[in-house]
Amino acid sequence: MPQSKTNPIETRFQHEGIHTISLMVANKPGVLLRICLVFSRRGYNIESLVVSPAFDGRFSRMTITAQGDHSTLEQIIKQCSKLIDVVQAGEHDPLNSVEREFALVNVTLTKEDRIEILQLVQHFHADTVDMGETELIFQIVGSTDHLNTCISMFKPFGIKEMVRSGKMVILRNH
Repeated sequence: MPQSKTNPIETRFQHEGIHTISLMVANKPGVLLRICLVFSRRGYNIESLVVSPAFDGRFSRMTITAQGDHSTLEQIIKQCSKLIDVVQAGEHDPLNSVEREFALVNVTLTKEDRIEILQLVQHFHADTVDMGETELIFQIVGSTDHLNTCISMFKPFGIKEMVRSGKMVILRNH
């Protein structure tokens, strides 16, 4: 009996349960609520949500990162596609897209740790936004893994506050 071929991306998503979904929607009041209700009814937890105007002001682009099984995701995408204000809905293939996240991080700064913290900021290709005597605020852009690694390195110094954008994705045109 021949073995069926499995898609390594689908297998990875099924294992990790992490999905990135993009929607092109009409830029109208109530659209976001209707999309969130589709996820909620299926018991899907939205990890991050980024909404921004598309190239045409009549439309918005939603990028949703969520956890759950692949079959439920397929049902959610089908249900979202049926909504009147949804122009396009689908899951992103990480091999055919560019993914980035943005974060602002406020970390405790002491005289003893100042040099080490500044070296870490430089190492992670982050940018210092503001620096005082007791705190440093930096911004970092990169993959989710890059941001997670960076943030874990700063935890021992004391993170006072952090804001993350959520994943932003754009398709490659190859």
